Amino acid sequence: MHRKAVRYATRTTTAAAGAVAGAASSVAAAAVAAAIIFSPVPDASARMEGVHEDLLRAVQLNQITEEQAVKFEARLAGRILGGA
Repeated sequence: MHRKAVRYATRTTTAAAGAVAGAASSVAAAAVAAAIIFSPVPDASARMEGVHEDLLRAVQLNQITEEQAVKFEARLAGRILGGA
């Protein structure tokens, strides 16, 4: 009878530890999601500056042409700055 009690205590302790670990990971995931959701949105000019830098880098890496970068930046400026 004593062995059964020890096995039961071990199993329930292991199950409880698993439940606590699962709850902790859920709380951590919720904290990360909240940080993303409630982080401040950059203003339109900061966004356009980032777009410009990314497009310059793409041109430098020969991923797109300068003409493509100019057209794409103009299109995004219309969406970002026009919608602001």
